[in-house]
Amino acid sequence: MDELDERLITLLRHDGRRSISDLAADLGVSRATVRVRLERLERGGQIVGYTVVLRADAVDQPVRGITMIGIEGRVTDRVIHALGGLPEISAIHTTSGRWDLIVELGTATLADLDAALRRIRLIPGVNNSETSLLLATPRSARAKLLN
Repeated sequence: MDELDERLITLLRHDGRRSISDLAADLGVSRATVRVRLERLERGGQIVGYTVVLRADAVDQPVRGITMIGIEGRVTDRVIHALGGLPEISAIHTTSGRWDLIVELGTATLADLDAALRRIRLIPGVNNSETSLLLATPRSARAKLLN
């Protein structure tokens, strides 16, 4: 992948529905060049699909954190299911090492975050947790809404 491919992917990450003409204009190349590069990136497996970004997924909450969760017993699937029902949670990751799960969450206020953490700790099977607040995100591959 060269610099042009990387710039093309960056534009698509922000808006996967942009027309080939718009992409070509922003990149300063022909439509044919964009079309050929897209086909090559798709065929080569670098681009595996296009998706819809919901407003809830793209708008950053003012208070964000990462919670590491320890689970007692063999109830991981039940805990994941319960966590999936909490609107504050944007991602759930299974892990190896000390913690069983890592959860990304965001809320409007610290009080809302505290309430969400209390609900997480009450889920049957959750026996330990540790939360770190996210202060800044210098780089992210997640799509952002354009103004």
